[in-house]
Amino acid sequence: MKLAYWMYAGPAHIGTLRVASSFKNVHAIMHAPLGDDYFNVMRSMLERERDFTPVTASIVDRHVLARGSQEKVVENITRKDKEERPDLIVLTPTCTSSILQEDLQNFVDRASTESDSDVILADVNHYRVNELQAADRTLEQVVRFYIEKTRKKNNLDLTKTTKPSANIIGIFTLGFHNQHDCREIKRLLNDLKIEINEVIPEGGNVTNLKNLPKAWFNIVPYREVGLMTANYLEKEFNMPYVSITPMGLVDTADCIREISKIVNRDYENYIDQQTRFVSQAAWFSRSIDCQNLTGKKAVVFGDATHAASMTKILAREMGIHVSCAGTYCKHDADWFREQVQGFCDEVLITDDHTQVGDMIARVEPAAIFGTQMERHIGKRLDIPCGVISAPVHIQNFPLGYRPFLGFEGTNQIADLVYNSFTLGMEDHLLTIFGGHDNKEVITRSLSTTDGLEWSVDALGELNRIPGFVRGKIKRNTEKYARQQNIHLITAEVMYAAKEAAGA
Repeated sequence: MKLAYWMYAGPAHIGTLRVASSFKNVHAIMHAPLGDDYFNVMRSMLERERDFTPVTASIVDRHVLARGSQEKVVENITRKDKEERPDLIVLTPTCTSSILQEDLQNFVDRASTESDSDVILADVNHYRVNELQAADRTLEQVVRFYIEKTRKKNNLDLTKTTKPSANIIGIFTLGFHNQHDCREIKRLLNDLKIEINEVIPEGGNVTNLKNLPKAWFNIVPYREVGLMTANYLEKEFNMPYVSITPMGLVDTADCIREISKIVNRDYENYIDQQTRFVSQAAWFSRSIDCQNLTGKKAVVFGDATHAASMTKILAREMGIHVSCAGTYCKHDADWFREQVQGFCDEVLITDDHTQVGDMIARVEPAAIFGTQMERHIGKRLDIPCGVISAPVHIQNFPLGYRPFLGFEGTNQIADLVYNSFTLGMEDHLLTIFGGHDNKEVITRSLSTTDGLEWSVDALGELNRIPGFVRGKIKRNTEKYARQQNIHLITAEVMYAAKEAAGA
């Protein structure tokens, strides 16, 4: 746990709440002080759902501290049990309330005797894990709870479905295009004549978790959430799982081949037809438009799943030079390095956005593919950015259909890559013909340009440069000034930098 004004992965209780609010008829009680209860507003704004977020804050204030939390927490649990009649109530503290070190399991045990709903305490170390790790653990805990509950009643049916079937594990609220990816995976499985057994946690019922072992196998599209559950089901019921993310043509084909081994069917003809006629990415990668991007530098940063997949797509399928690939999932660093080895010049594992900003300023890529933060960094450096991973803002919760997985996802990615590299090149037309984009050059800089100032004449000269190359010229000039130990950049310094660059 650390203090920061911006984080890639949030605190642990956010992950627990994301899983709990993804299930149907599950309510979460958050034991927290005022200020920690922003999840409801965040989820309602971003997901734009019609239903209220099923999370209640049991506020820790000075009155609670004076007499203890037990009465209030138990009262909130039993009240929600009577009002909402949920199947399950999940109690979770936050990092702040965990400092009190209260016996919350005792609160849960007492509330369970007074409630018709099942009540559990999220088994998460709020000091040691982040949002994604907590979500993974909470999902596994809920699945394990209901499997064991059914097993104790001797009511666990392990009979496999007659036709091949799969569970999709890890689709949940506030995920990056998760709803769209789920639809695409369902379409893919339908084409392969494989039935959907259960999708969890998004839209799933905890009362149906006992049916998970009936499926032939599990699909875990994202490494961040679902692997612990898949490992548990494999250990308990010998259920195989496919964890190859079907993102990009190569990995989508590899994912289908893994499925074919489990169900003992040949899908090579399907892969060929989809690659040639449904996905336009293979054709586009050979077109003159994409070939114009060959060798251009890019930086990729995000969660382990999307950053690794995007790095491989850019380098392997589109011929783009990935100067640096990175992830903020430090707990999955070894897997990430293994995946991107040979596809990029360097690897960056960090959850510090200032390090990412400094790296981007140093590398000077033609485009960035990252999170909302990299989009902000790109804006400051005048480098276009395509968003490919959470955390994201509302523009990446589209109402229209925009999957990143499967064969349709390859089309979305191809559009994103092409537009990210090329759309900035029209900026200079606004200057030529007049328009709303005649903005002053932003002189605020990242830490790599500290101590440099631009004179009025130099800024005027910079403003006359077409927008699509202005950022690069600005960065090259600042690089030259630092090398020459110049602190004030004038028009003469710009001309000298141009000469030094051989332009």
